[in-house]
Amino acid sequence: MRGKFVLACSAGFASDRPFRLMEPTYFTLSAMVLSLVLMQINRRMASPILSILDRWLRWVVFSLVSAHLVREFELIDRPFWALALAFFLLWFLGETLYNWMAITAHSLSPVPLFPRYVVNTSGEEWPVQPRLLRIREWLRAQGFKQTQALRAEIGGGIFLRVSIYQDAAATFRIQVTFIPQVNGALSVCYAVTSVTADDSRYLTDNLYIPFGGFYPETWFVERAPWRRSLPRLLARHRARLTAAGAVPVPFTTDPLADLNTVQHELDQLNTELGFLYPHSDRDDLGKFTQEGRYRVWKEIWMLNYLGRSARYE
Repeated sequence: MRGKFVLACSAGFASDRPFRLMEPTYFTLSAMVLSLVLMQINRRMASPILSILDRWLRWVVFSLVSAHLVREFELIDRPFWALALAFFLLWFLGETLYNWMAITAHSLSPVPLFPRYVVNTSGEEWPVQPRLLRIREWLRAQGFKQTQALRAEIGGGIFLRVSIYQDAAATFRIQVTFIPQVNGALSVCYAVTSVTADDSRYLTDNLYIPFGGFYPETWFVERAPWRRSLPRLLARHRARLTAAGAVPVPFTTDPLADLNTVQHELDQLNTELGFLYPHSDRDDLGKFTQEGRYRVWKEIWMLNYLGRSARYE
């Protein structure tokens, strides 16, 4: 046999050949260590970018380790690359099944797809973390002022906390959303919105929460989960307006009314277009239609592994 594969908890790797850095065994071990390091770092940072890298590493490690074990124990007499490809596809099928079950569970759960926002009176408007406080200071330095602090319950007593900032002319509205993670960390996402005189809405955000539904024809949405910098996201939003020749006008409604109106419009539109079942049928059939579940599944894959939305402007 080419070498001896031993689990990391044992004495280590044993081989009757000289050490070579590019051997599958050592490459796989390096990928496993890197994946564990990324996982630990991301427990504090809750970065979507690190999550994407870690998912790819786990996928590759699973494929290589499984192929290596099958070859070592002589279970299947096939080339290593063919076995690795087979386990690569097996991971895809397994995660597809898992995601489909999760979508079905979410569809049947009481968790709202478009939660209703209320004014946040808890006093916990902005987390006291250095990296997040720097964002608030940058907003103030750029002339943005907080107009409202909101929150929305997404189920089980878990809330999305949102701080809305606006420039002096009220033509740019920045929504800072704090998303709680399972491990207790907080992830932060931004959405920059402008409206024009012809009732068009330009939205540039870096949300990584899958949606997969439809937007109104007058909406021009660009979702870029890879762009984690708020200054660069705002610069991109301004560049989009300039390229389209769109001139933003001041908002005429406060953020709370605007957000809840938008949530209602999205719910109504996606029900009419067949992404969601009518409210009268949701208790029995769930929220998502079959087409809706497929679109959400596609959105999950695009966001989890490519860092981009399945919908393009």
